[in-house]
Amino acid sequence: MSSPVRIRDTVKGPHASAPTSADESGSSAFRWFAGLTRISIGWIFLWAFLDKLLALGFSTGRNPETGVVDRFGPAAWINDGSPTEGFLTFGTKGPFAEFYQSFAGASWANWLFMIGLAGIGVSLMLGVATRISSVSGALMLVLMWTAVLPPDNNPFMDDHIIYALVLGMLAAVSAGRFLGLGRWWESLSIVQRFPILK
Repeated sequence: MSSPVRIRDTVKGPHASAPTSADESGSSAFRWFAGLTRISIGWIFLWAFLDKLLALGFSTGRNPETGVVDRFGPAAWINDGSPTEGFLTFGTKGPFAEFYQSFAGASWANWLFMIGLAGIGVSLMLGVATRISSVSGALMLVLMWTAVLPPDNNPFMDDHIIYALVLGMLAAVSAGRFLGLGRWWESLSIVQRFPILK
């Protein structure tokens, strides 16, 4: 797949001009920022997985009243803690709260959530299957947004929607190619045969 077309590239005739060094440096800066943004959002997903898996004390394993951290304690998923129960039981509000609370702590919800966090995180960080992981991540974020409607500080907009939009942009520009393994991934025969794996 060719690189994104710049507006200047589409100009023909006597008014056309060659790309300048500013165009090239802007393109280079975009690649760096797209790659770093992809890796950063991937780390957010992967860290959430690790924290819930091991109760590292950031959002899992910390007593909200005392601040005491019980790393690798009973809140860890590896010790039969539920990664979905706390948020879905106590953190949901609005029109969909009852729906989400109905499966808080369910085994299938725990597994889907954790597989999603790990898969999206690893995929984004490596730059492989960026399109499908970006779409999956955006879907997860929109679902989390619906769990807290309305947001506390805005009638409808919050960070979940912003992250979902950024993930959409990363999918649109094939950001796995920038600071990632995306070009190699896209050259694999199975990915060429099934482009949804991009």
